Amino acid sequence: MSEIEVTAADKDAFFADVGKASAEAIWCAWATQSKTGPRVRMVHPTWEDDVLWLATSPDSPKAKQMGNAPEVDIQWQVSPPNFIHIMCRGTAELFMDDETKAHAWDALDYDLKDFWPAGPSDPGFVAIKVTPTRVELSEMFGGVNKRVWRA
Repeated sequence: MSEIEVTAADKDAFFADVGKASAEAIWCAWATQSKTGPRVRMVHPTWEDDVLWLATSPDSPKAKQMGNAPEVDIQWQVSPPNFIHIMCRGTAELFMDDETKAHAWDALDYDLKDFWPAGPSDPGFVAIKVTPTRVELSEMFGGVNKRVWRA
């Protein structure tokens, strides 16, 4: 199957579709690189236009791994009937400043107070921003309607 390159003119509509599809999936597999090899975990990030946000603690293994090797791969799989598939590769940045943490807190689509009761200024909360370099949206495990955006 051939892929359709997402043009600059179609970028906003493409990322709106990506955000909607990933919200239906809820969870995704997030791959980081440790000193001993790759590590995959289930997380719930949220798209804000063409940027992906995630919350974690500054001493979590994923925060430490992204601090050392910021390249990440993320994959969502949405259930039938279309088996929507989203793949994102990008560079992760960890933010501990109050302004960015407050922004990420508002951008994320679930109640973070379940994890950080003190709110966005909680020292145990760090915001992770992923700037994508490649995003793929397709159906049927990548076999149908495959659209790819590249930075």
